[in-house]
Amino acid sequence: MEPEKIEDLKKFVDQCKINPSILNDPNLAFFTTYLQSLGARIPVKTEDVTMEDDIVESDIEFDETGVAVNPDNDDPPQKMGDTSVEVTEENLEAAQISKSKAMDAISEGKLDEAVEYLTEAILLNPCSAILYASRASVFVKMNKPKAAIRDADAALEINPNSAKGNKYRGMARAMLGQWEDAAKDLHVASSLDFDEEIGLMLKKVTPNARKIEDHRRKYERLRKERELRKAERPRPPQKKTSDAVSALNEGHVLSVHSKTESDTKFTAASSLSRLVILYFTAAWCGPCRFMSPLYQSLAEKHPKIVFVKVDIDEARDVAAHWSISSVPTFFFIKNGKEIDRVVGADKAGLETKIAQHGG
Repeated sequence: MEPEKIEDLKKFVDQCKINPSILNDPNLAFFTTYLQSLGARIPVKTEDVTMEDDIVESDIEFDETGVAVNPDNDDPPQKMGDTSVEVTEENLEAAQISKSKAMDAISEGKLDEAVEYLTEAILLNPCSAILYASRASVFVKMNKPKAAIRDADAALEINPNSAKGNKYRGMARAMLGQWEDAAKDLHVASSLDFDEEIGLMLKKVTPNARKIEDHRRKYERLRKERELRKAERPRPPQKKTSDAVSALNEGHVLSVHSKTESDTKFTAASSLSRLVILYFTAAWCGPCRFMSPLYQSLAEKHPKIVFVKVDIDEARDVAAHWSISSVPTFFFIKNGKEIDRVVGADKAGLETKIAQHGG
C-alpha cells in the first residue's frame, strides 16, 4: 500500500477517534459493515436527542410593580360572620352604624380601626356581600392580599355578581403575582361596574397575563413538534423472532408452573408457527417416570417442536384448564388450538403423532 494512502488512512482513523459519529455517514456504510463483520461496535447516532427530549422553559419577565413583598402569610384569618344567624332589624341598624364609622375611619387613614368597625358590621349582618367587599378593600390598602381574597370570596359566595368582590379579589391576586386569575376577576368587575381604578389595574395586569398565555402556547407548540419528530423517527427493527426462539429454548423440555407461564410459551410458539406438545405428568405416576426420559430424547431430536411439561400438582390451574383426568397425557397444539392427543404411556403412539404433525 502506498505510503500516501497509509498516511491518509491514519488521519481518517484519528478523526474517528475524535468524533466517532463520522462512522454514521451513509457514504461510509461499506466500511462500517466491514467493521461490524469483525465484531466492532459502531456508536449510535444521537444528534438532536437532547433538543427533542428535554425542553427547558425560559423564565418570564413580569412587571411586578405593586406585588406584595411581605404578604400576610402568618396573619390569623379574620373573623367571619355566621350566615345561619337570624338578622333582626336592630342588627341591620347597628351594622349600618358600624359601617358608617368604618367609612369615616378610612377617610382619616385609620385602617385598623376601619377593619374593627367592619368586622362588627359583618358579625351583625353576615349576609351582606357589600360589607365583606368593603373590608376586602381595606385589606388591599393594608397590603394584606390573602385576607382580602377571603373576604372577596365570601362576598361572591353571597352575590356572584358583586362587582366590588371581583374588583378587590382581582387587585389582591395581582398583589400576589397571580396575573391570570387577577385579569379574569378584573375583567368581570369591569363588565359589571367599570371604574378608573379597575382600568388602571387592567393596564398593569393584562400584559403579564398575556405573557403567561404566550409562553404556554409557545411551549405547547414545541412539545407537539417534539412528539411529531419522535413519531417520525425510524424505529429499530424488533427482534420478536429471536426473542421467541430464546423463550422456547430449542431442544429442551420446558417446565411450566402456572397458566401465565404456559400462555407465554404458547404465544412465543404461535409467533413462529411451531407445534407444541403439552405433557401432563405427576411425581407419583409410575407410567410418567417411564415416559419422561423418552420425552426428553424426543425434544433433543426435534428442536423445532416445543416440548412442554406440566406437573399437575404444581400447576393445578393449567391442569384444570385442560380438564386433565389422567396422566400421562400429551396434547398436540398448533396456534393455540388442540389438533391431537395421546393418553397413557403409549411410546409408539407418541412417536407416530410427532412424525405426523411435526413435519
